[in-house]
Amino acid sequence: MALLAAIVAYGGVILGSWVRITGGGMSCPDWPLCHGSLLPSIAGGTFWEWSHRLVALFETPLVVALAIIAWPLCKSSRPVASLLTLVVALFSFQVFLGAATVHLSNSPLSVVLHWGTAMAFLGALVALTVFMRAPSFFKATAPVGHRALTLALSATVILTFLTMCMGAYVSSSGAGLACVHLPGCAGEVVVYGSSQFVQMVHRAIAASCLFTACATAALAWRYGSRLVSVALSAGVGLLFVQVIFGLLNVAWRLPTLMRELHSATAALAFLCFVAALSFVASESSLQRMQRVMT
Repeated sequence: MALLAAIVAYGGVILGSWVRITGGGMSCPDWPLCHGSLLPSIAGGTFWEWSHRLVALFETPLVVALAIIAWPLCKSSRPVASLLTLVVALFSFQVFLGAATVHLSNSPLSVVLHWGTAMAFLGALVALTVFMRAPSFFKATAPVGHRALTLALSATVILTFLTMCMGAYVSSSGAGLACVHLPGCAGEVVVYGSSQFVQMVHRAIAASCLFTACATAALAWRYGSRLVSVALSAGVGLLFVQVIFGLLNVAWRLPTLMRELHSATAALAFLCFVAALSFVASESSLQRMQRVMT
């Protein structure tokens, strides 16, 4: 159920990204209805915005069902209890932010908060999926814990999250083409214009994220289990694809489809890193349980 909820949530995230990129965020200027109607005209951007809201509505029973299914596990697993609480809290907050974003006319800050909360919610669902399935994931493997790997993975997850949020701000504030040169901006690395500064900060965080992810992948292949290594390597591969999409966005002057691929790939890379970190954490948890039992 957690995996199904995560898949639907990812669909909602992609639709939300498409709405933002195509400028349809205010095609429904009221909330929760659209132009005062439950079944509005689907002309123009209204179709995508209303579809985005319907996916979010469909997510509600999935979260409720997940809470019911996961509740018995909460007594025996503190991580499951914590993650389930986080999922419910983030989903509730996300609904509030969806309404607030409309009332604030899709201001850049509200868009970033909406996107960031959506990704945190999606990441919590992926982590919950791993912890609920941990025994079957690792019953045939010998878990290996390593503090450096955990710290490096945590840094990778945080940097990826910050890169996405900064990218959402760049997009929603209209700074996507503030710097049309690479790697600098108008031949400079230090810039003073607000849009250029935002764009360069986004690039700097993205570069740090890529470097950290590659270093973490090297640690994973040495100290992590196969599941951790595969999930992390998939994330690194997606990051390289993400860099290519970013370069093409600048070179081709922000084509709509390329911008959407840029967002979708970033979200997938983030989820791969969250899954890898969750694998490490659940492995460590199983190790502690095995030591207690023996």
